[in-house]
Amino acid sequence: MNSQVSANPRSFDHVQDKFSHSADALRNIAQDMLAYAKQRGASAASAEVSEGFGQAVTVRHGEVETIEYNRDKGLGITVYIGQQRGNASTSDFSPQAVRDTVDAALSIASYTAKDDCSGLPDEDMLARDFSDLDLYHPWDLPVDAAIELAKQCEQAALEGDARISNSEGATVNVHEAQFVHANSLGFIGGYPSSRHSLSCAVIAEQAGKHLAGHPNDTMERDYWYSVARDARDLLGAQQVGRIAAERTVRRLNARQIDTMQVPVLFEAPIASSLLGHFVGAVSGGSLYRKSSFLLDQLDQAIFAPHINIEDVPDIRKGLASSPFDDEGVRVQRRAIVENGVLRGYFLGTYSARKLGMRSTGNSGGNHNLILRSGELDFAGLLKTMSRGLLVTELLGSGVNAVTGDYSRGASGFWVENGEIQYPVQEITIAGNLKDMYRNIVAVGNDVLVQGSKQCGSILVEGMTVAGR
Repeated sequence: MNSQVSANPRSFDHVQDKFSHSADALRNIAQDMLAYAKQRGASAASAEVSEGFGQAVTVRHGEVETIEYNRDKGLGITVYIGQQRGNASTSDFSPQAVRDTVDAALSIASYTAKDDCSGLPDEDMLARDFSDLDLYHPWDLPVDAAIELAKQCEQAALEGDARISNSEGATVNVHEAQFVHANSLGFIGGYPSSRHSLSCAVIAEQAGKHLAGHPNDTMERDYWYSVARDARDLLGAQQVGRIAAERTVRRLNARQIDTMQVPVLFEAPIASSLLGHFVGAVSGGSLYRKSSFLLDQLDQAIFAPHINIEDVPDIRKGLASSPFDDEGVRVQRRAIVENGVLRGYFLGTYSARKLGMRSTGNSGGNHNLILRSGELDFAGLLKTMSRGLLVTELLGSGVNAVTGDYSRGASGFWVENGEIQYPVQEITIAGNLKDMYRNIVAVGNDVLVQGSKQCGSILVEGMTVAGR
């Protein structure tokens, strides 16, 4: 990490210095909501109270473009009258507003149909011991320092190559939040968390170069960013800028290619989208609604036999780590795909009951979903592919969640003899996700952590590439 990014972490004792309410105050509000709901006739209830704040500074062409501050808070209550459910929320923490919100939820519940799958989680599944996962790292970053960081980032990008002709700016974002979740079964838990980022986007231009298959004047845009719980784990400002410049310039003078069927290498930043489609297909809502291309595939081989995927909720500082899920259900490390075989779903309480199963502790989605890397680095993947398409950007949303049919606009690079030859654009890649998962040749060790799904670049055999 470059020295330009600095942070002054503060202990939990100083949380109250930054938030408007103490953790105890949030707990008291949640417990008051539950007590009032019971008093008013609810057979069960759950409540969540949260607040957060942030700062975002954007610099463009060395000048401050925007400085944004935000501070928000909210509370929500879900009540049950037998098998009838109602929910209401507000941003007003006053005692009268809290009572009014509970009353509103009860009124809604009285009009809803009975649902034998509704209700709180099973009591034996609730988390009772909470691990400290080191998720809160305040960043004491004065606005002047944030402006300076953004300037350094953008300047590094603009100086990265003479062909960088314009900038969309560099942004430094700081965000901190805390919450408490409680229910009438006696669960109460919460914690503070942080998420900080640094990003830059620039435009490159090259005029007058005429090659067959692309115009005389080309202009391309690309970006890069770094995100972390702890500012000390961010890439340095200048490094983010340089990467943004490199990724932009390499796209210049892109060509079109003919329609063909070739291997496709999904670069790590977009390869995680393939995991996203998988998660959607094996999540409870899609399964009980029968709107998934992976229905009834539990314990069946759906990936190539060398593929292993794990859901890991307890990574320290993990971007999707949590000691319990959105319902207070305890979480655990789980093998989701083992040697290509689907071993688990992503279920909350309601969807699990609809399927005749039990919650997997995934109300709210997956945790840190990790696709185990292979031995090849990025260069090794290119050599393994030998001839084919490297995809670095996906466009559009042409994925059918019911059939698995996959068709996305794309741009990237043509590869021959294991070496990148030239950039390509205005193409479409197509296939079916069931075939694509089974045809994964290799997963690289160039793992990129920018969200909840972590993987290296993914090489898929035999996709249709539609060009000119």
